[in-house]
Amino acid sequence: MKAKDKAIELVKKFRIYAFTCDYDYEAKGAKNEYHNAEKCAIIAVDEIMKQCYDYRDIDLQASYDYWNEVKSEIQKL
Repeated sequence: MKAKDKAIELVKKFRIYAFTCDYDYEAKGAKNEYHNAEKCAIIAVDEIMKQCYDYRDIDLQASYDYWNEVKSEIQKL
């Protein structure tokens, strides 16, 4: 998958966790933020693990270069 496509896919996956519309932020806000961050971290780890499995023939430098390019594409969005 091209880095730009992966960047768009990841942003779409995280989007559902990025915004909290909680009327009672004082009581629940911090808990919801932590939960959202936790979900996003799990998605990121799952993606990296999938990539490691899918591309186990690629050396570490190529993998690093790919994820660095994905990061750049996310920053451009």
